[in-house]
Amino acid sequence: MTTFRAIATDLDGTLVRSDRSISARARAAVRAAEEAGWAVVIATGRPPRWIAPVVDALGERGLVVCANGASVYDPARHELVARTELAPEVAEAIIDDVADAFPEAVVGLEQGFDFSVDDRFRELAEGLQTRIEDLRIGPVRSFLDRPVTKLIVRLPHPAAPGTADAVRSVVGDRALVTHSTDESFLELSHPSAHKAATVERLLVDRGIAAAEVVAFGDMPNDLELIRWAGWGVAVANAHPVLREEADEVTASNDDDGVAVVVERLLGAGG
Repeated sequence: MTTFRAIATDLDGTLVRSDRSISARARAAVRAAEEAGWAVVIATGRPPRWIAPVVDALGERGLVVCANGASVYDPARHELVARTELAPEVAEAIIDDVADAFPEAVVGLEQGFDFSVDDRFRELAEGLQTRIEDLRIGPVRSFLDRPVTKLIVRLPHPAAPGTADAVRSVVGDRALVTHSTDESFLELSHPSAHKAATVERLLVDRGIAAAEVVAFGDMPNDLELIRWAGWGVAVANAHPVLREEADEVTASNDDDGVAVVVERLLGAGG
């Protein structure tokens, strides 16, 4: 039987409940895993500026994989310690091609701790900008003075099934296209930036191999992680593609699916 030595888990829709809380049972399972000597790595699509509530709920858990693997954040120092980003000229070419193919799209940019969005956003979401802290609004190309952690392509909701594939056909191999909600909100990163690659880099120094990792997720942006890990687990509320690829489907995020598996594996000795 495989002995597991690490957990890599997504947050929203997976470890985090629908009401945005992390249950006492989930917190206890994380602590128990660490007390047993397991590494625990958070791997999320969230940008670093959205990590503070998780640190408050779970406590300090070391480095956090953010932006679907495009950056690594150290909450203790409030620093980005690694980035895998799109060059400005590549991002601009993608923006141009997406705008031609999808005139209704609104593009946003994650750049480290900053988020910018094209000024067309004002037309489509009047008032929303006042609820997003430090949001920069303007001609999106004017923000391309530095590399891009993640491109956001927002399309009219609801987007038809297959929208992500349509955008992929335009983007080609210049970026990885995925999503952590529905297909009206697509996330584009450097083609080598995904959760599995970054989690692997964090664990290699501890001598932990993929076969020793249990990974949890719920959406297509978790697909590489689920495939890479020795045991890939989808929560019951996961996207169908993730449930099909997973080694196991556990209970939903609202029913502490991550804790259910961790408790079982710890009880079985790993």
